[in-house]
Order: sequence, then C-alpha cells, then structure tokens
Amino acid sequence: MNITSLTGMRPALRSHVLYLTRRFFVRRRATAFSSSGDGTAIERIYVINLDRAQERWSRLNRDLRRLRTMEGRSLDTITRRFSAIDARRLQGPPPANLLNPTYTLAEQLLIDPHPRLDVDDAARATRITMTPQEIAVALSHIEVWKLIAASSMPYTLVLEDDAYVTRTCMSVLKRVWGELRSDRGADDSVDLLYLSYQETGEDEVRIRTTSALRRPTRGLWQLSGYVLSRAGAEKLLSLLPAHGPIDLWINLQFDHLSVRMTNRPIIEQRPGIASSNSYSVLPILAKVGAIRRDAPRLARRRPERGPIVVIGAPGTGLSTAAKALSVLGFRCISDLTDLPSDELDALLCGGRRRRFDAYVNIGSLGPDQIQRIASKAPMRLIVTTGRTSTSAPSEFLGESLDVPQHRRLVLPGDDPDSWERLARFLGCDYPTHPWPRQPELGQRRVAVGTRPSESVALSGQRLAWDSSPWVVERTTWSGVAFESSLPSMDDSEIGSESATDGDGVAFAWRMDARLDDSDWYLRDDTFPSNRALFRPGNLTLQHSGAASLTLRREASKVRDLTGAAVASRRSFTYGTFGADLRVPSGSGLVTGLFLHRNGPRQEIDIEFLGRDTTRMLVNVFYNPGTAGTKLEYGYRGTPVLIDLGFDASEAFHHYEIEWRPEYIRWHVDGVTVHERLLWGPTPIPDQPMEFNVNLWSSESTEFAGPLDERALPALLEVSSLEAHR
Repeated sequence: MNITSLTGMRPALRSHVLYLTRRFFVRRRATAFSSSGDGTAIERIYVINLDRAQERWSRLNRDLRRLRTMEGRSLDTITRRFSAIDARRLQGPPPANLLNPTYTLAEQLLIDPHPRLDVDDAARATRITMTPQEIAVALSHIEVWKLIAASSMPYTLVLEDDAYVTRTCMSVLKRVWGELRSDRGADDSVDLLYLSYQETGEDEVRIRTTSALRRPTRGLWQLSGYVLSRAGAEKLLSLLPAHGPIDLWINLQFDHLSVRMTNRPIIEQRPGIASSNSYSVLPILAKVGAIRRDAPRLARRRPERGPIVVIGAPGTGLSTAAKALSVLGFRCISDLTDLPSDELDALLCGGRRRRFDAYVNIGSLGPDQIQRIASKAPMRLIVTTGRTSTSAPSEFLGESLDVPQHRRLVLPGDDPDSWERLARFLGCDYPTHPWPRQPELGQRRVAVGTRPSESVALSGQRLAWDSSPWVVERTTWSGVAFESSLPSMDDSEIGSESATDGDGVAFAWRMDARLDDSDWYLRDDTFPSNRALFRPGNLTLQHSGAASLTLRREASKVRDLTGAAVASRRSFTYGTFGADLRVPSGSGLVTGLFLHRNGPRQEIDIEFLGRDTTRMLVNVFYNPGTAGTKLEYGYRGTPVLIDLGFDASEAFHHYEIEWRPEYIRWHVDGVTVHERLLWGPTPIPDQPMEFNVNLWSSESTEFAGPLDERALPALLEVSSLEAHR
C-alpha cells in the first residue's frame, strides 16, 4: 500500500493504518539520541504516565525498545517513567507559586483564533477555570521540567503516554540535529522543539521549505512530544507561576524562549485511546457561539456478563454504589423493597429479558434468591461495608453464598480510591468523574394499588429516543411506582437550591411588575444547536400585563438571529414549575419551558414546535452522577408529543412541570397529560436545575422544520412564571 495515498481517507482510519504500518518503515537509529554524555544530543527520555495506566507505559516503552541511539543502544535504556499527578488525588488549589488555575477567553483566542470571535473587552473579562485534569497535566509537566533543570543532560525528550513514534520520526530527527549543529540552519540554542502539534487558524498557510525545522506560528496545542533543553527548562521555571492549560501558557511565553518545530508532526497520539482530559474552554466556546453544531455523543454500553447484585448493611454506601455503577454505564435499579414481578422472574431464571444490569439494596433479594441467581448466570456480588476494618456478620457479607472469589468484591465506604477498586473488579475504564458520595435512600416501598393509568404514563406519540445505558427501550414498560415524599429540610440544610418562603412559593414573576434581578436573569449566550444568540433587549413588558420574548433576524458575528431567554438565578431539586404562555407559530420556531443543568446534564422539558402548536413536546435528559460529573450523552433525550386539543398560539394556557423523586408529571390547565415514573424510561433527574423559558430556532430541520422567515419577528408572550416547593 502506498502510504502517501491515504490522505483522502477518514482521519481516524488513516491514523490507524499509519500506526499499524509504522514499524515496517521506521529508521531504527538516529544521531539525535546518544548515551555518550558528550552534550550534543538527546540523552534522556521522560514518559509521563499515570500509575493506573501502566499498560500505556509498557506499550510505549516496548516501542522505544526497537529504536536505537547513535551508539546502537536501545532507547528504553535512556527512558525513565514519571509518575503523573492524578486529578483524582488533587486536594485543594494547586501551589500558587507553580500554577494559577484561571485564564481568559482572550488568551485562548490569541493562540487559537476563531473567525467569529474577537479579542475584545468581553473576551478579556471572561475568566475560565481549569478542570482538575488540566491542573494535573500542568503540574506533571512542571515537575518534569524541574528534573530536567536539575540534571546534567543537555536535551530531554518528553512524551505523554498516549503518544507513539511515527515511521518518519527518526529520519526527521536526524535531519533536525544536523541542522542544529550546522551553520546554515537554526542556531544551536534552541530551548524548546515541538515534535507534536496542531496548527490552528483558518488562514494558516504551510510554507514549503527544504528545512526540517521552522519557527512556530500559533496553535501548538499538543504536548504529546517535545524536546526541552536544560536551559529551556530553567527559563520555563523562572517564568512560573503558569496560568491556564500548560500548552496554552507555553505559547504565551514564546517571546522569552527560542522555540522551533519540526516541519511536520513526528509524534502523534496513539489511535483508539480516548483522552481522559476534560477541556475547560469548550463550555465557554459553546456559550459564546463559537461552536455551532453539537455532534451527538454515544455512551459505550457495558458488556453483557451477567447481573451485578449489591448488598450491605444500612448506611454503608449502598446508594452511592448504585450511583457509581450507573456512572460506569450499568443500568442500575436500587433501593427498593421489591422488584417488578416480571423483572424478578427474568433475574431468577437467568434470562436475557431482564431490563437491568445491576440490582442494589433490593429487599426481596435475600440469600436464597441471590444463590439462585448465581446458579443461573455468571453473577457478580458486591458487598458494601462502612469501613475497611469493619467486620460484619458472615451471612451479611455473603460468605455463605456459593459465589467464586473472583466474582465477589467488598467495597468499603472509606476506601481512598473506590473507583480503582470498583472499575478493576468490573473491567471498566477508570473514570474521570468524582466518586458520587450521596445520602442513603433506604429501601423505598413499591407502591401497591396506586400505579398511574397506563393511558397517562404511555400517552402521546413517541419520537426517536437516544440509545444510552440510562434508557429502558421497552415500549410497553412504564417504570416503577414507589412511595416517597420530599425530604423535610430547613433552609440551613438545603441552602439556596430548594429554599422557599412560607407559602411554598420559591418565587414568582407576574408580568405587571419589573423583572426581579435577585431571582431571574436574562441570558446573553447561546448553545450549539441554536440558530439565535440570546439578547436581554429582546424581552419587553407589555401594557397588557404580559412580557414578550422576541426572535428576530439580527446578525452578529456568531449567529444570524437573536432570541430571548429568562432563567432563574437559583437551582432547585424537586418542586412544581409553571408559566402562563401564548406561543408563536411558524416552522423552525421553538418555545421552551424547562429545567436544566450541565455536569452531569439533566433536563425536564416542555417545548412547543412552531410548525404545529396543537401539540406539546415533553422530554427528559438523564445522565448520572453528582455535581462535576462530565456526562452529557445524548442530544434527542426521550421525547414524546402530546396532543393538546387546542392551538397554543391562539390564547394563554397554564403549563406545569411537577418534579418529585418518584415521578414527573406534566400538567396543562390543571390536567395531567403525561407522567414518567422511575426508569420510565429513564431514572428521575435528581440534581439541582435552573428553571428557564426561552424562544429560539433550531439548526435541526428534522426537529423543528426549516425556518419560515415570514414568521419573524416571532413573539412568545409570558404572563407569569412560578416555582413552588
């Protein structure tokens, strides 16, 4: 196969083929590497590697073992592993003398310019806080610089553990080192040499040159592989503290360094390895409109390897274990006195017709039932305990059960690294999300005789749903009804997330009064699938006692339309959220009345599609985890269209979302039109969410239809907004 002909193939496939064939073409020896100590070559290689990713170190070291220094010694003899700082181990802010974990959007745009964004006062005022993963990466590189500065090695190659040496790397480095040592090339005082990078900027033009080296321009984002001199390390350390992601910060220091780059990247990221980094700039770019289309993310399903059963004493972290299993992608039902009878039968029979992967703290699963499950399928048993040293009665620990030792796990509540223990036992990737510690729910009693009408729970026209581990895709399944009540807590316990006044109304806005800035705010941002930029000036109060939210044709750098949106300043966990609305009609228009959060994404929607305002769309997005869990899979949710029996554009009607731990109900003019129970088809969202109303236009013509220009300007009329506990 002609490798140079692969440029027209999909990038992922091309990268994978080049990776597989690199060893057959690679030059195995280069004068750039030496073990002689003469001070003219790369004499040390550091590989930054997480302790929990030893296989990456082994694989990269195995690749280096095939390559040789100028003396013929294997490169692994000059390679050292650096134990990377793990984001999971970070406690508190980073050392102030090393790293300031904030930066501005303007600094991002200076290095990675965007044609729709300006480096203006707003960009300079937009501060971004680094993610724990970015902080850990930065601190790891800084610690390696310290080692380089303290060494006697003139040059050191730094590699991240997901990198690989391309087939041209050694030959290019031979040319590079020849130029560095000659009078006709770059001078020999190079501090930093990029081997792995990605140029940015739409106007970037590659300058053809016969040299193997060139000066960098902008967008050198990847620190997968770079050569740093001892003098360069000393300079970087003298410029500390860094601020922002370390690869961005280095670009801002080019005036203080002698920097070169190879004419093309010769270190690349190994195909098939998903980055565990979480990028702080992406949510900001989405809000300001730089990201126009949002590609759907697909969650990996867990392999079918038999059911997981979790038991333990009350208060030992059972609800936390259930949430952790859900974050890992298992469909988990938990904290119930009983299972639905058909689910229990499928589980006891070892059949594939069961809906769930994991069963946590289920009262009806006693030792006899668990033993029967183990005899029918390759069951895995997890036992939660309060402390590592706590001993419990043997029958509770499941020691009397005939479950092989390799299928049994004790999960202590005080384990310093519960993810490591659980992920290794289940054969899952170590997650980047925080361990989801949460209060125990206890065994909730399954409701008897109070199951809602199937005509309500399964009403409406089901549209295309997301396929994810947190959706039960059975059309005749309506979920699990259980008895519950909202927790009884005073404001000091729940803070602003659920605080209400004496009559149970958190706050209300009647449109005959000015918008209360302490309760509400007007959005001035957008999101990827929105054709409009929200602008506060698009909300006006009418003499009739209603407010108008307007969508109009108005160009900005990021969008061709502007819309309007109102959001609550507080976030709520459960309650009733309503509004009196008259919605606009017209293809492409979308009116939203909804609760929403990100990290993890959870959402409960009422939406009106302007192409047919006789129907209302209800929807739920569910991703598991506690605050800080970056799960936002799915872009469809689980939408259902409800026939209203009237045209919502002709008059005001009252629409409500009633959100409780055991159900979600949608009401129109006081009548329940749809209901979702636990796992019907998703779990009930359980994290604090903002209350919103907005008017926008969707990029998706499949969802909302093509925009009818004759409908512009469009007006959404709102006469009240209320949130009740």
